[in-house]
Order: sequence, then C-alpha cells, then structure tokens
Amino acid sequence: MERWFEFMGRHPFLFGTLFALIVMYFMLETRRSGKKISPNAIGMMVNEQNAQLIDIRSKKEFDAGHIKGSRNIPFTDFKNHLDSLKAQSQPIVVVCQMGMTSGAAVALLGKDNVYRLDGGIANWQAAGLPLVK
Repeated sequence: MERWFEFMGRHPFLFGTLFALIVMYFMLETRRSGKKISPNAIGMMVNEQNAQLIDIRSKKEFDAGHIKGSRNIPFTDFKNHLDSLKAQSQPIVVVCQMGMTSGAAVALLGKDNVYRLDGGIANWQAAGLPLVK
C-alpha cells in the first residue's frame, strides 16, 4: 500500500489519467445500458405515469411467471415491434431475467422515457414481489 501512495505521488499525471479513464468507462456503460428502475418504484410509475411493462424473456419463461400487467415480446422478436414501441408517449419499462438483456433492448429503443428493471425478474423476486402465471 505504501508503494501505491509513492507511485501516485511521483506520477500524478498517470494516476489522473487512469482515474479519468475509469470514470469515463462507467459513465459510458451506464448510458449504454439505459436508465435503471428499482422493483419498488415500478408500481408508482405504472400508477402515476401509466408506464408499460415489456417482458423480453421467452414465452416459456413468461408463462412460468411474470409481473402483472406486463406484455411479452421475446427479445428475438423485439426488432419487429420497435416502431410501435417508439411511437408510444408513456414510459416503457423493459424486463428480462437478470437485467442484462434489457439494456440492449433499451439501447435499441433509444428514447428518454425507457427504463430497464434493475436486476430483472430475479431482483423482483428477491424483493419479495409477486409474479402471476
């Protein structure tokens, strides 16, 4: 640890550049994968702003359990629905299993009022929230 501080003291330009690159990386990753919304905030968004929930998991996974009121558009078929989804004015929350694939779907839509469920259905269940079949 002592050597680390010695390095930072002797090479402030290198350390500053490293720090700036790390910050830029995380900023770009956050922007690329879309805005996140917590499982607890979805209810308020649906009630207050009439948000639409789009579940991009497969039909089999959707039938096994999904958030009440969500619409199933499997990710493999998502590109066929881009125009109709982009035309909507209300917020859209994209849901997947773990919260990773939904980031790609949010990027495809490219709108400001599109969010992804943080942690996906797995995080929804971990928060103790119900699924319907």
